[in-house]
Amino acid sequence: MDCGACAAKVRGAVARLPGVTEVDVAYMAERLRLTLDETRTSPQRVEKAVRALGYGIAPKDAAPERPAGGFILPESGARGTDTPGQAAPQDAASPRWHATAKGRLVLATGALLAAAWGAHLAMPGTVGNWGFVPATLVGLIPIARRAWAMTRAGMPFTIEMLMTVAAAGALVIGAAGEAAVVVFLFAVGELLEGLAANRAREGIRALSRLMPRTARLETGATTREVPADSLAVGDVVRVRPGDRLPADGKVIEGTSGVDESPVTGESVPRLKEPGAEVFAGSINAEAALRVRVTRTAADNTIARIVRLVEEAESARAPTERFIDRFARVYMPAVVGAALLVAVVPPLAFGMDWGAWIYRALALLLIGCPCALVISVPAAIASALSAGARHGLLMKGGAVIEAAARVTHVAFDKTGTLTHGRPRVTDLRVLAGTEGEMLALAAGVEAEASHPLGRAIRTRAEDAGVEVPRARSARAIPGMGAEAVIDGARLRVGAPRLAEEAGAMTDTARHEAAMLEADGKTVVVVFRDTGPIGLIALRDAPRADAAAAVRRLRRLGVAPVMLTGDNARTATAIAGEIGIDHRACLMPEDKVAAIRDLAGRGRVMMVGDGINDAPALAAAHVGVAMGSGTDVALETAEAALLRDRVSDVPGTIRLARATMANIRQNIAIALGLKGIFLVTTVLGITGLWIAILADTGATVLVTLNALRLLALRPDRDRLGLDGMIARARRAIPARSATAPDRG
Repeated sequence: MDCGACAAKVRGAVARLPGVTEVDVAYMAERLRLTLDETRTSPQRVEKAVRALGYGIAPKDAAPERPAGGFILPESGARGTDTPGQAAPQDAASPRWHATAKGRLVLATGALLAAAWGAHLAMPGTVGNWGFVPATLVGLIPIARRAWAMTRAGMPFTIEMLMTVAAAGALVIGAAGEAAVVVFLFAVGELLEGLAANRAREGIRALSRLMPRTARLETGATTREVPADSLAVGDVVRVRPGDRLPADGKVIEGTSGVDESPVTGESVPRLKEPGAEVFAGSINAEAALRVRVTRTAADNTIARIVRLVEEAESARAPTERFIDRFARVYMPAVVGAALLVAVVPPLAFGMDWGAWIYRALALLLIGCPCALVISVPAAIASALSAGARHGLLMKGGAVIEAAARVTHVAFDKTGTLTHGRPRVTDLRVLAGTEGEMLALAAGVEAEASHPLGRAIRTRAEDAGVEVPRARSARAIPGMGAEAVIDGARLRVGAPRLAEEAGAMTDTARHEAAMLEADGKTVVVVFRDTGPIGLIALRDAPRADAAAAVRRLRRLGVAPVMLTGDNARTATAIAGEIGIDHRACLMPEDKVAAIRDLAGRGRVMMVGDGINDAPALAAAHVGVAMGSGTDVALETAEAALLRDRVSDVPGTIRLARATMANIRQNIAIALGLKGIFLVTTVLGITGLWIAILADTGATVLVTLNALRLLALRPDRDRLGLDGMIARARRAIPARSATAPDRG
């Protein structure tokens, strides 16, 4: 499929069948999904309805089908054999444009049109004009066939029907030359649409091609080459320098720099040591690695990114839905207007029938809403593809539209503005020995997933202390953790948790205040009878956090940090980054803060996708940070694969550029049509200009949308949207001091 109009035709034809509901057609992914009551309609009848429109249809993951006699061929599937209805091999190379059905039609109609012009110049008059008839019919018959198929499917108002009526009418009134030009230009436009759609899909296909076909599987003391998609969880593979990783996994032996740019867009190779995660499609740059597979081929990072981008088409933007509704009313209105133009002047005012029928036919061609219909999905598809290439994933047009309107960005602290890898800096023992306190704290945190808990366990391992077995361990959301060790209940948590339990002493309060004043996070290890000691941890801000905050302000967006940490630590971190903050927040307090910000504008919440799920859900746009983690890809409306704070303003910039592109597309589509509608009714422009206006607008809109593929979201350019946002923020401040003019 070449555009949103193609998807709309398939959707309309299938949705009319009895027992068919929840029809979802994605033209970028070339996917049809629906809910079917097989007691009312068989799957074969659904397939027949799709094939009747000239499209091939095949089961998911099967080789694409070449439709028998079809005019529209999915360019990604037009491979291999030319046998109608036969599946093509998936590994075959895609043909050049002139080898496709659309390319052959353009060449045939173009050759016949050139021959007809030659005959017309050599034999002026009626004989020469007859040469244009074959040129018209060769291109018109496939269009008429599709128009009839769509009419039978209950969709009479299509561009194919308008083309058929206009070209046939031109032949009848003796404008064969213009009819031939109209058909040729229409074929050229269809070909260009196909090439543009293929170009937009190429970014997603390129991701799929990152996966190596084979892997070196370790079996005992030897290795053997196996298909990469046959790897199972737990298999061990060897990856040589220069090879691509065949699966997601964990390094179990070797140290090497790994280039993750194909997956995350991060250009600097990352050092991978035993225990580090690696992603399928990444390139091992320096030394051999042994990797244990953690995900199958169908569930690796690249597969999930491709699936996410393709699924994002289903989340259509509100603007796109409005245009679809508008087009359904617009097409019949244009047909009615053309009918009035053809009939009223001759009947009411005695004007020439031929001239006004000619103008009505031109009006039919100009009125086609193709350019308008594809203005939004073409831009959205390009933006999704461009974002995926730079590690920015947004789940559909609705998310892009919401992100473009963001006025406030709320950040979680740990794992978002900071690295999320705190380390223990100080131990303050109040009872017992340092080793005993550390062992007890590690025991309570034995099963904890919070970064602070992991840091305490790491310090205990480094110190070589023996960690006791804990029972009844549980997390205390936003506060800490508790467990029973040797029959006594112990807790490790924030000082306020110890205060609530009545376990804080003046000495503990003084020590905690001193450590927090240095910008450190303090946890108290305590029993019900009193504190055992304090552990101070420090988590450094990300290197790009301060620059990202400045970029957000230049975009007219107000950033704020929301953290459950104490006020002193939050103030120290916020001061380094240069961001407003709210501290001592429980998970429910973060939700309340998001709702408070939402009362002033549109809010984006950025978190790690695990601890911040309620706040992510409460925001207008939830963004999860994480290098391909399950939560980062699945829970929020958007995900930043590179773990870079600077990708937050990049996401907003991409969304705003997309919405600006959509506005430009709509202006192009409606502007050209408005101009030529007037000139056609006045008799200034004719049929070939009419189809050029329609096809030209469609091509211009598509090419304009493709500009987004070259966008670099990480480049700091303010742009028109940013200047407007800054102006809007400045105007109220100035007007507040202006005199009251009554």
